[in-house]
Amino acid sequence: MDLDAVAARLGVPVEDVDRVHRLAGDLPSAPLPARADAPAILDRLAVPPDDAAEIMAGWPDPGSPLWTPELRWLLDRSIALVRADLGGSDWLPPGPELPRERSPAWRHLYVYAYLALVDVVTQYHRDHGIADAVSWATLADLGRNLAVDRRMRGEGWPVMQSWLTLHARGAVYELGRLQHHRGGTTVDLHIPESGPMTPEAVTASLDEARAFFPRHFPGERHTAFACGSWLLDPQLLEYLPEDSNIVRFQRRFELEPYEEPEGLDADVEVLRFVFRTLTTPLDRLPRRTVLQRAIADHLKAGRHWRIRRGHFPM
Repeated sequence: MDLDAVAARLGVPVEDVDRVHRLAGDLPSAPLPARADAPAILDRLAVPPDDAAEIMAGWPDPGSPLWTPELRWLLDRSIALVRADLGGSDWLPPGPELPRERSPAWRHLYVYAYLALVDVVTQYHRDHGIADAVSWATLADLGRNLAVDRRMRGEGWPVMQSWLTLHARGAVYELGRLQHHRGGTTVDLHIPESGPMTPEAVTASLDEARAFFPRHFPGERHTAFACGSWLLDPQLLEYLPEDSNIVRFQRRFELEPYEEPEGLDADVEVLRFVFRTLTTPLDRLPRRTVLQRAIADHLKAGRHWRIRRGHFPM
């Protein structure tokens, strides 16, 4: 395999291709579902119709002119790379960021990798006694993220392609209102875009997790819930009412000393999650909610948001 040639044809740095080659090696991949079965699977994964149509249009059929040898190699080795870390819980980019405007094959390559891993991870779930309802609720985050990426005109996916490898390896579980990310002695909390974050919904999700992890992962000892997010930035208290869901969520946590997160810009993350845009000028952002007005006014004043980390006993 001439990695320099592969990188040149893919239009990505050779270091990124070398990483895939190094981590995947000759490890086993996994087959995609049969094309005939794909629409039902995409529907079960909550993939919106427009995205499902694109995914089917770019399907890697044998002989498809959309799929060059280097694309097929990257798909196969990306699947192997993620599969090799089944059960792992660290951040894991599945491969280089591709120029997605070229065709559906380029745009959705990592979606095809995710689809190939559905059977692998659901078997992992079954081996741990996890109900199908939890498996499919968790894996349906694919559809939610594709919808967000479409709203963001493609600006969301570079982060999401790595985020979704957590689901495909059995690291993240959606239990009610929150997503729970196992790893080490903590369960990290993530907040999907799925409705109000009421105290009652949060408490129910936490209670479900307290029973879920000892039952399905008895060899792991989790002692605390944790979260690293701009939602825990105390500066929000300057803008939000005391009874807001975000303020009440913050109050659950004991904040850890602030450390600048490597590779993350809190202002970018806030814009990504609150407005689903990274390119709209501040004075043109919507101001429909108290939170939207708070985020925009804070940034317009030349101030910055911070990602804070906190925890509380499990």
